[in-house]
Amino acid sequence: MGIIALGYLGIRSDRMSDWHAFASGLLAMQAVDVSKAQSTFRMDDLRQRLFVVDEPGPVLAAMGWEVEEKADLDTFGARIEAAGFPVRRAPRAFADQRFVEEMITFNDPDGNSVELFFNPMRASDPFVPGRPISGFRTGALGMGHAVLHAVHIDALLPFYRDVLGFHVSDYGLTPYPLYFFHVNGRHHSFAMVGSGQNGFHHFMVEFANLDDVGQGYDLAQLEDGRIAYTLGRHTNDFMTSFYANSPSGFFVENGWGGRVIDPPSWEPHETFAGPSFWGHERLYLPEEPRARLRQMRLDAAARGIRAPEVVDCPWLYGQLGG
Repeated sequence: MGIIALGYLGIRSDRMSDWHAFASGLLAMQAVDVSKAQSTFRMDDLRQRLFVVDEPGPVLAAMGWEVEEKADLDTFGARIEAAGFPVRRAPRAFADQRFVEEMITFNDPDGNSVELFFNPMRASDPFVPGRPISGFRTGALGMGHAVLHAVHIDALLPFYRDVLGFHVSDYGLTPYPLYFFHVNGRHHSFAMVGSGQNGFHHFMVEFANLDDVGQGYDLAQLEDGRIAYTLGRHTNDFMTSFYANSPSGFFVENGWGGRVIDPPSWEPHETFAGPSFWGHERLYLPEEPRARLRQMRLDAAARGIRAPEVVDCPWLYGQLGG
């Protein structure tokens, strides 16, 4: 039993044309079912990975998490209600709208809309990216990861860890509390930032090729204000990425090379090196907090902190295997 992947995300916005250009252009997703009221985007063989809807309400319309078995919906529903949060069984028409077989919906302690679903629908036609890329790293690892601001992180942490069963990968308490969680081999599919704010901080999509990220970085630099974090590499999941400002004001991380862990043997731990080995200059921040984060990177570099080297040469291994 359990939640096994981040399946999809939903965004509310009245900037539908901007989202269409952003998601299908910079993010290279395939736009389908485009209308004035809603657009749906694919990243792989699943019918939906992202949807944007023009309706009133919080920017985050939904986080959709896939469960392993249909019976898990009842188990989680009872557990969530026992924790004091009302659960709604989605009618058939709503499940069809989400392209899943069955689902339940509820709000977390900060009021974010969460959906648990079973058996996502697959498309009958091949995935066609919005710009030339090698594809996305999805499959059993899910869509990517989602990161929320936390108003009450002391309430949000036990809800996701103890009620929903997310597993802590690591956490940092300086310069602000950050908790990272895994539900499969991806280092983290979910994280929370104790910023005292509410809503979306960012979501991440992982490209199959580093050049896909670099070419997106070139495209992003053509637009004034599009880049929020410069190209850099994270200390905990080893992701090489840049962050773009989305049309809705939150960030989207464009990444490659994320860490895959072994969940049964993984031990959660506190991290002290700061969020990035290098880069990731926060262009949106005032100079003082930017300088503080920059100094953490310089300190990590001075201590020789870096990701472990990985020898990965498919051509060589193919020859040896032959």
